Amino acid sequence: MAKYLAEHERKMQLTKEEFKNRLKRKLNDYYEEDIDTASTSELFAAISAIVRDGYAPQWRRTRIAETKQKEKQVYYFSIEFLPGTLLKSNLLNLGWLKTVREALSDLGLDLDKIAEYEPDMALGNGGLGRLAAAFMDSLASTGYTGNGNGIRYKYGLFKQKFVNGYQRELPNDWLKKEGHWEVRRESKSVLVRFGGKVNMVEDNGWLIPQYEGERVVRAVPYDVAVVGYQDGLTNTLRLWDAEIPPEEELNYPTISDRRRVEDLTSILYPDDSNYEGRLLRLKQEYFFVSAGLQSILDYYITKLGNKNFAQLSDYVAVHINDTHPAMAIAELMRLLVDEHRVDWDTAWNITQKVMSYTNHTIMAEAMEKWDVNMMSELLPRIMQIITEIDRRYCEGLKGRVSDAVIDRTRIIKNGQVQMAHLAIIGSHSVNGVAALHTQLLETEVLKDFYNLYPERFNNKTNGITLRRWLQIANPELSDLLDQTIGKEWRSDSNKMLNFEKYYHDTKVLNQLHEIKLDNKKKLAKFVKEQTGIEIDPTAIFDVQVKRMHAYKRQTLKLLHILKLYQDLKARIDHPKRVIIFGAKAAPSYVFAKQIIKVINETANMINNDPDIHGKLKVVFLENYNVSLAEKIIPAADISEQISTTTKEASGTSNMKLMANGALTVATMDGANIEIKDAVGEENIFTFGLNKDQVYKYYAEKSYHPRKMYEEDPVMKKAVDALIDGTVPNCSSEGQALVNNFLSDNEQFLVLADFEAYLKAQEKVEQTWAQKRIWQQMSLVNIAHSERFDSDKTIERYAQDIWHLKKLKIEKVDR
Repeated sequence: MAKYLAEHERKMQLTKEEFKNRLKRKLNDYYEEDIDTASTSELFAAISAIVRDGYAPQWRRTRIAETKQKEKQVYYFSIEFLPGTLLKSNLLNLGWLKTVREALSDLGLDLDKIAEYEPDMALGNGGLGRLAAAFMDSLASTGYTGNGNGIRYKYGLFKQKFVNGYQRELPNDWLKKEGHWEVRRESKSVLVRFGGKVNMVEDNGWLIPQYEGERVVRAVPYDVAVVGYQDGLTNTLRLWDAEIPPEEELNYPTISDRRRVEDLTSILYPDDSNYEGRLLRLKQEYFFVSAGLQSILDYYITKLGNKNFAQLSDYVAVHINDTHPAMAIAELMRLLVDEHRVDWDTAWNITQKVMSYTNHTIMAEAMEKWDVNMMSELLPRIMQIITEIDRRYCEGLKGRVSDAVIDRTRIIKNGQVQMAHLAIIGSHSVNGVAALHTQLLETEVLKDFYNLYPERFNNKTNGITLRRWLQIANPELSDLLDQTIGKEWRSDSNKMLNFEKYYHDTKVLNQLHEIKLDNKKKLAKFVKEQTGIEIDPTAIFDVQVKRMHAYKRQTLKLLHILKLYQDLKARIDHPKRVIIFGAKAAPSYVFAKQIIKVINETANMINNDPDIHGKLKVVFLENYNVSLAEKIIPAADISEQISTTTKEASGTSNMKLMANGALTVATMDGANIEIKDAVGEENIFTFGLNKDQVYKYYAEKSYHPRKMYEEDPVMKKAVDALIDGTVPNCSSEGQALVNNFLSDNEQFLVLADFEAYLKAQEKVEQTWAQKRIWQQMSLVNIAHSERFDSDKTIERYAQDIWHLKKLKIEKVDR
């Protein structure tokens, strides 16, 4: 083994010549091709194989160290993971990225073009999934043993296409290309039960469940290596696929029966506008939760050799990322009580110590609730356990708090299972993801729970993998940081603060400008290739990229676009501006899809109007994902973070854009507040209602936007453009938006912030005219993005919630 590990250490010091030789051998062995005749797919496969050879020994060594040291591990349960592509990320974290890029260049090849062959792993939708992937990277890169637990979706969310301005959802068949990073672990498969009936029967004085008529599915894990940043540690993202167990073949006699098993892991977020869609989503949630927990207990018993479950929390932390995995609490109780015969009170104590929960929303409709009858039919034993948890919870509070508090906080209410309540009651830690978000949880949304369990609540502001969003997405900016502050920032983001010392350095400010302009030229070329739209790289690139949702207020940006267009038509001048959207709407979210249609028709109108001489362009890029974000974000001048105050839990695009030098236009919502605190009021454009004003509107039901609309001619003209024929081909969708804007007590307060938003944009234009000041503001934002490094976020989780120790990876003598 020592000889084998020594060889691995040698391989880690990859030279250009060694890489070229290995590439030549792989192409010859796999495809009988030379480098100059190999196709892009063959080159990608060969390079991926070299990368796997690089991390495989340290993946193995990490597993050995875990078993030997028996340090506590965290298992991060998330219905979404959005790692994007992995080739360049793995090269970076192995320390090979620069070497491989230069070696390929020597051979007349372009790493970026080869890397584009790799599809994004379609395992997530937006910020929730990207955060989960960032945390996996940071766990490995900070030296902690952490495991992801999710679903291996065949099609993921969907591939977005625009047809006549409408969103159309196509299957995102990302697995049709060979999975170069995953390893099927068939020997680690487990069985998951659905449906049927459960009878409790006595066995030696112990009540045990007896199942009849259930359907059994086999969960097969596919493991993906998560390579730490040049630290020798490699963790595991485990994704579960559903198959029919060989011994259960006769129970799935028809094609439709078999398809139902396949559907279990086909798509992320099935359409929940109908019963079948909701049932499938509930089934998915239990599937990956049950499989993951069975796998954990098997590891605890077999690898750690421990059957004393009272010690489980000393070795295992399970983190529930939003409410989707909240059934983990009931499932762990089932496994402990039913399978391992732990008494209820002991099992409950163990469960609470093991589980922790991150809340990602303050909106009640986003906190999952499941119909009791549906859950009883699909998961009868889990429903029995949740009912008992609820009964004991209510019984335990009687006489201590009012009946009203018990009723508001109980798990089962009005025929529904409140998953957030289950997560809070069954966990030892509940955290929000930005300071304001956590404050609102404690004082408004979860106030009763905070009063009951104040010690459980804490804040952990979200973070991003600065490695990816600078070193991979923006190598030119990374090189500038190297030249000015040295390379230590790449492993210690605190060093980025030293960049602020160059605030008055004309040369550095000019270099910043040139780097941004170069990134804008690259994006302009891409936009031309993808859409045919020509955009001017010298214009303001004004970017809003995030999920399409009413609270994120792409509609407010739309009204600003219409106002700019009307000004230009009236010969009122503005700096040249390109407004860029990237967003998907959930398939059943009608209003969000109407917004997309109206934006696309507005873009068509503006982009083809010769009267405005190209002063304004609107680009809505299809199928926003991590790879597209890596093209857009380094080119952005403006970061639009304009959600209704109190509605965005944190945001992470705000952090990525900030790190790449974009200036933020922001409401005081989510992590925007902390961005402002970091960079100072003078380096951000803030506007809009504050949380107290928003909640006053809600409490008094005093928001009457029609009055604002009728009294403000600028607002009225912009809104009317949606229904007076100005914007063509979307009369019904335009009317839907106007009806929403003007409805009494419209909850996202779009028109209430309209005037303030225009003033903020006027300030943007004034600042844009002062190029040196703009670059200085950009520099400050880059320097202070270190505050949002997910490595720092993970350190706080590891110390405050999970209580982890770092794994010691033994160094091998060369």
